[in-house]
Amino acid sequence: MDQLRIGLVGAGPWGRRVHAPGLAGHPRTELAGVWTRRPEAARELVAEHGGEAFGSFEALLDAVDAVAFAVPPQVQGELAPRAAAAGRHLVLDKPLADSLPAAEQVEAAVSAAGVCSTTMLTLRFDPTVRGWLAGLSGDPAGADTVGSARWLSGALLGGPYAGSGWRAERGALMDIGPHVVDLLDAALGEVRDVEWARLDTPDLWRFGLVHAGGAHSTVTLSLRLPVDPTEVEVTAFGAAGRHVLATRPADPVACYGVLLDEFVDAVRAGRVDGPQSARRALHLQRVLAAVQRASGS
Repeated sequence: MDQLRIGLVGAGPWGRRVHAPGLAGHPRTELAGVWTRRPEAARELVAEHGGEAFGSFEALLDAVDAVAFAVPPQVQGELAPRAAAAGRHLVLDKPLADSLPAAEQVEAAVSAAGVCSTTMLTLRFDPTVRGWLAGLSGDPAGADTVGSARWLSGALLGGPYAGSGWRAERGALMDIGPHVVDLLDAALGEVRDVEWARLDTPDLWRFGLVHAGGAHSTVTLSLRLPVDPTEVEVTAFGAAGRHVLATRPADPVACYGVLLDEFVDAVRAGRVDGPQSARRALHLQRVLAAVQRASGS
């Protein structure tokens, strides 16, 4: 079977560390090339991983079956609808866009075009995380169940993402919030309400969620605490027992390989609404927007 030709948009740390090597090394995908607003960055990536350094976004669209985005949410919100309208399948980053209205426009464009989409919710493609979720019933948890999630990091104090403008501005809620809300939603049932939320300096988010079956969960997030290594734990307690996840993927490129396998399968089968689609990403962004409103920030 022919490889799926995928063009990469963006050459930041995630694009260099995960997307480019993942696409170039996967047996079922071809890194057709790269486009960025900095031509020299695209040339550097293709020199290492192959493909063409495209001179424009339109040129990339003309040469590919699908587009993988590794760009700030504002840029994805602008470009993803254009890619969908051109009939290109999408590997999306999170959050979907820099605002809820823009995220709704992305999802509407994907739905209208009938293209396949998936989202880089890296944890969901890790075998340990999948095993943890499989240990839960899969049904919405009842009021006798509580959950909690903690993700504490110093990623914005130093390291490859410390210089990211959108992360510095939007902080932990929009960067790691999608991962955490996605896991709690998958483990306990769809998030239906935000009970309370609070933002404290430095970038310390705390909020409470209500799930479809009556379960409650609490979340604590920060990217500006002097914590090394990053502290991650997600728990569920209740009638179904005690379930603790205290790890995150050590190899994001391996998770990306799983994502690509499932993405190629979906494209070949004509499926357009998988579990990590743009619709899922929009649901998560709606929850995060509700958290922000509840915090008054």
